[in-house]
Order: sequence, then C-alpha cells, then structure tokens
Amino acid sequence: MADSSNLKSDAIMEQMKQHLATDAGKQLTEKLGLVYQFHIAPKKLGFDEVVYTVNLKKGEVTKGLYEGGKPDASFSFKDEDFVKVALGKMNPQIAFMRGAMKIKGSLSAAQKFTPDIFPKPSKL
Repeated sequence: MADSSNLKSDAIMEQMKQHLATDAGKQLTEKLGLVYQFHIAPKKLGFDEVVYTVNLKKGEVTKGLYEGGKPDASFSFKDEDFVKVALGKMNPQIAFMRGAMKIKGSLSAAQKFTPDIFPKPSKL
C-alpha cells in the first residue's frame, strides 16, 4: 500500500528534477516561467498530502511548499491520478472535470500544465 513516503509520484518528480537540468528542460523554463505546486495524496484528496514545488522559473523541483510567495497554480491529485496525467494517460482537462484534479490560483497558468512538461518515462 502507498504511504506518504512511498508514492509513485516520487519517481516522476525525481525524473523531473533531472529533466530540468537538460537542454530540453532549460527550454521549458524559458518558455513557461511559472511555479507549480503539487499536493499529492496517497488515497484521498486533502489527507496525508506530500507537497512538491516545480519551479519553472529557476528549473528546480523541491519537496515542500513554495517559499518565494504564492505559486502561479496549485494542483491537488491522488497519487495514481497524478501518475496518469504525468504519463499522458489522462488528459488534465478531463482529470479536472472528473474531480480527479483540483486547481487553485491562475487558470491561465494552470492551462499551460500539460503532460509535455514531464520527461518521457524511460521506465517507472
């Protein structure tokens, strides 16, 4: 069973960290320049959430709340739904409409959140 220290999302965020250090990752930071915060819950939204900050201004991924003010957009997911969206198996708009993803902050910033910002998984 997933507990808050053993989420599938952890592996994706780790890959994201490495991806942002590459040339393709640097192009993302130049193109988007946004800060996203992800609240990822093992089973139920709002409970035992692990928070990640994906800073596409500086090109870094950190565990914990964004310390430079307010993020451009915050997303809440269950771990399995985040993995589906990150891997391109679920469209973010559909996830939102189904209630699998909650958004706070700028909707225009949130609309730039697509599976394209994640590295293509080699193997999870």
